[in-house]
Amino acid sequence: MDALKQFSKKQYLNLETFRKSGEGVKTPVWFAQAGETLYVMTKPTSGKAKRVRNNGRARIAPCKMDGTVTGEWISVQARQLAGDDCKDMEKLFDKKYGLLKKLFGMQASQKAEPDVIIEVKLLE
Repeated sequence: MDALKQFSKKQYLNLETFRKSGEGVKTPVWFAQAGETLYVMTKPTSGKAKRVRNNGRARIAPCKMDGTVTGEWISVQARQLAGDDCKDMEKLFDKKYGLLKKLFGMQASQKAEPDVIIEVKLLE
């Protein structure tokens, strides 16, 4: 849990996922935390979701909104959740981001594509 302490009270994390070629792609994202697990919400057709489905190896670091890293990179395992797991995690995002999430959610809800949740766990 100490490795995750640096994410406490942070709004963003930089999620680095890897292409089939091995090239890393860094993306600043909102996240929510439950215990020792972090969650990222995204669209199923997003690049990060596709990369996680192809290769669950990833790295995370706390960052600013523009992606500027403010802490240490940590190697993690990522996987996409489905079904009811996503609904439970959405409540965490509602609690953490409140009005901001609602505003962005209204904009996103105009598109037919529902969000998916990416689960991020420390490597053991």
